[in-house]
Amino acid sequence: MEKSTLTESTVVVKQSREALKKESTFRQAMSVFIGDKLAVVGSIIVLIVVIGAIFAPIIAPYDPNVGDGAKRLLGIGTQGHILGLDEQGRDIFSRLLFGARLSLISVLVPILLMFFLSLALGLIAGYFKRIGEVIMRILDVLFAFPTALLAIAVAAVIGAGLTTIMIAVAVVMLPYMTRVVYAATMAEKNKEYVEAAQVLGASQFQILFKEILPNVLSDLIVYTTTLIGTTIVFVAGLSFIGLGIQPPDADWGRMVTGGMGVLTQGAPHIATIPGLLILIVATAFNWIGDGLQKALDPYKRTQ
Repeated sequence: MEKSTLTESTVVVKQSREALKKESTFRQAMSVFIGDKLAVVGSIIVLIVVIGAIFAPIIAPYDPNVGDGAKRLLGIGTQGHILGLDEQGRDIFSRLLFGARLSLISVLVPILLMFFLSLALGLIAGYFKRIGEVIMRILDVLFAFPTALLAIAVAAVIGAGLTTIMIAVAVVMLPYMTRVVYAATMAEKNKEYVEAAQVLGASQFQILFKEILPNVLSDLIVYTTTLIGTTIVFVAGLSFIGLGIQPPDADWGRMVTGGMGVLTQGAPHIATIPGLLILIVATAFNWIGDGLQKALDPYKRTQ
């Protein structure tokens, strides 16, 4: 009876120590992230954009798709229109807010889905050699095509629009994200802690998802966060050439396209403002990615 009680007490103490260790690691990571000024600034920028997108119907002073022809091309600071009006007399500020919705959805939804799919494919491919060779050879085919060409091919099959953008992003980003997990899994599977788990009789499922997964997850999180910035620019480019969101819906890339046609008419703000916003948001995600890389790296946390 005393032996059983002692054993239970030992287990409780061990679990408490593990919980404290995890909490300490989390605090260290948060401390490193908060200490990175650019990462904090990037987080604030992204938070502001997300809040603006969510509450666009409340914040936007005008209907983003309704214009006033008599006020077209009016500049920044026009009374009642803080950022001016576009080539059709629509309020630019309102269109930026509603455009943030479609711009973020077209990027975040497919990348989030590909995050989990690439995680599963990369783990399986990295741990099981024969299956891995098949998976990676299939993905190598996608690497052979330029990203813009793949997007154009998708648009030719299903037509331009939000669905096209999301499918194009998913197809283009999947091989890159899977490659990150695959490389990390290959590096981890021969380490001592995996061999110890095998000796103790852990199943392959347990080894993959309890032992290896926690050690490769940070690599994918960092890469994915950085990838969001690049993808925002990529999606804006697709909209710019007419493959993305279709008029009259607001989209940052489409807004740049509309503004390009009136640059010589003394209204550079129409293309410049959404272009700068794309650059700022993409840079913000890159700063967050850099901050996460420092925070999740055990060596840098101890510096």
